[in-house]
Amino acid sequence: MSQSRRGWLAGAGASLSALLLSGCDKIAEDPGVVKARASAEVLNRRVQRLLGRGALAREFTRADITPAFRANGSVDPPDADYKALVAANFAGWTLIVDGLVERPLALTLDQLKALPARTQITRHDCVEGWSCIGEWTGARLGPLMAMAGLRREARHIVLHCADTLGDAKYYETLDLVDVDHPQTVLAYAMNGAPLTVAHGAPLRLRAERYLGYKQAKYVMRLEAVDRFDHIGGGQGGYWEDQGYDRYGGI
Repeated sequence: MSQSRRGWLAGAGASLSALLLSGCDKIAEDPGVVKARASAEVLNRRVQRLLGRGALAREFTRADITPAFRANGSVDPPDADYKALVAANFAGWTLIVDGLVERPLALTLDQLKALPARTQITRHDCVEGWSCIGEWTGARLGPLMAMAGLRREARHIVLHCADTLGDAKYYETLDLVDVDHPQTVLAYAMNGAPLTVAHGAPLRLRAERYLGYKQAKYVMRLEAVDRFDHIGGGQGGYWEDQGYDRYGGI
């Protein structure tokens, strides 16, 4: 497939998602809109899969980095446990990896930094209509889950986060095909410096073929599951439970 064809398909998918996923107006609750959104999600997912499982999101140069990268979602979680970690400069923080794995893990930040890593300069596209370019460095999620040893019945990874929005903990899900994508990383650095609280310290997801609301911040636990309909509102993520589509691809 030519680069121009790839660009057109990716742009069409992103535009369709941005149009249908805003979720900010009452129109989003209309049954007809819900049905159309579901159809768009299926189309968007098929388009991206046609591009190939390993197709990369565009990467940029350091000259393209946005000087003041806008923070999305939570910027200062009020949760007492998280505030205690911040006060201790995350000295006691660990990432839990469990669920349908052969070897559950509890990794410190230093241990994560010793795992296979990737640095990438990519564009963050928000459904609100803004974009920023930043450099991210983090542990690749695929090798990390391989180290834990996914069981055969595992189908998805649930990212459980430290921040609470309303009365629910933030969470997100990824299918295994996206977990193995080379640009899916658990980032601990942005633009060459440790993540700030506003940008998800100490660890956040960067899955670069997806819209901004999929990029979970304040990641505390990775749970391998065969289904997610029993987690949160059962739709596969905090914003998905509010009506956004689960796929969110670009």
